[in-house]
Amino acid sequence: MTSVRPPAVAGMFYPGAADALRATVTELLSRGHLDDESAVCPKALIVPHAGYIYSGGVAAEAYAQLRPHRVGFRGLALSSAEAYRTPLGDVPLDAAAARELAELPQVRALDAAHAGEHCIEVQVPFLQAVLDDFVLLPIVVGSADAEEVDAVLEPFWDDDATVFVVSSDLSHYLDYASAQRIDRATCSAIEQLAGERIGDEQACGHDPMKGLLLGAKRHELKPVTLELLNSGDTAGDRRRVVGYGAWAFYPAMARNA
Repeated sequence: MTSVRPPAVAGMFYPGAADALRATVTELLSRGHLDDESAVCPKALIVPHAGYIYSGGVAAEAYAQLRPHRVGFRGLALSSAEAYRTPLGDVPLDAAAARELAELPQVRALDAAHAGEHCIEVQVPFLQAVLDDFVLLPIVVGSADAEEVDAVLEPFWDDDATVFVVSSDLSHYLDYASAQRIDRATCSAIEQLAGERIGDEQACGHDPMKGLLLGAKRHELKPVTLELLNSGDTAGDRRRVVGYGAWAFYPAMARNA
């Protein structure tokens, strides 16, 4: 029997009914702006993972960059499940890649880390909307340094069918002006591939973000900021907000072509 990781936050972070979810994701993507500076698919994305009402529009800015290219995708995570389910259907997991990564000392299968985690789940409907057939490799990053994350990504950099997606929100529960100031600093660090400048309080996914930036710098990728907002801009009051950003990373030569 095929084991399937069921949705944990459908109906809460995003619509639980397939028709409503498809309509929501399609509408969010319709507002996304394709980066005009490049005709190639980005190699990596950073996206937020709050409920769609808060950060769905920001995430859609990143996923819109995949829409014209129709490439295969391998995400980053380990789970013993064979598929990942949303109301839009099941996405098969990449067992071969998981076996390869399991050889690394910092990687192991831990279903408990995936069971209630929403940071990956809220990305999958976007991928289902912009890609045809693809496989997913979800990795929930716990305590790990940038070098350990970088080592997980490294085997896949030269695979043209692989796109890395790092899921992270930015500052949490600050007033609007403070959040804007800190999130702009985080944005600047990402634009300069300077992960060492991103503190623990600047992004909940700071470890995978820093690991991606290490590899992006080594492989000479160029980041493009697509959106930088917070919940005070999207669906909440401005006294206590959460920051959201979307970035796409392109090979330098492709962007200069």
